[in-house]
Amino acid sequence: MSVAFKEWALVCEALGNGKQSLILRKGGIAEGRDGFAFKHPDFFLFPTWFHEQLGRTTLPPESDIPTQLDGEIEIRYAATLEWSRLVTDAALLPDLREFHILHDDVVNERFCYDDHQGIHVGFVRVFRLDAPQRLADSKSYGGCRSWLDLPAMDDIARAPVISNEEHQRRQKKLEQILS
Repeated sequence: MSVAFKEWALVCEALGNGKQSLILRKGGIAEGRDGFAFKHPDFFLFPTWFHEQLGRTTLPPESDIPTQLDGEIEIRYAATLEWSRLVTDAALLPDLREFHILHDDVVNERFCYDDHQGIHVGFVRVFRLDAPQRLADSKSYGGCRSWLDLPAMDDIARAPVISNEEHQRRQKKLEQILS
């Protein structure tokens, strides 16, 4: 089996075109008692859709929304988790803006959700798959959870979406912000 991380289609595209290097997550309803955790160091990005997601980002209103296929899910990107932190100081959130496309209201909503203020921040290296993989959509992929098991997709060539130099620059700046 391969592991996938469910994320908004627009965020998957932002990660896949180098506009974003962070995953910001509080956790889904189905995460269980222990809540969300970055459980896997390597994973595919599994796009999800809902009508209002463009307005919940900093992207211009005329931005293209990735096409949702009828009865299929297209996996185009994979990621490697470089590191993760639980950010519990809301004063740090504005400093993360250049590394993601989420609107401030969304980040703050996630930060303040439930009794424990904070948000999980994962710094990822993203790779474009040489051959996008199409899977039949299934009810087993539904629900408010972050992680999914997919059929094995291990032997797919991948290429980094940003240069090593840019990745290292972002990593250094983020470590300074969060240290």
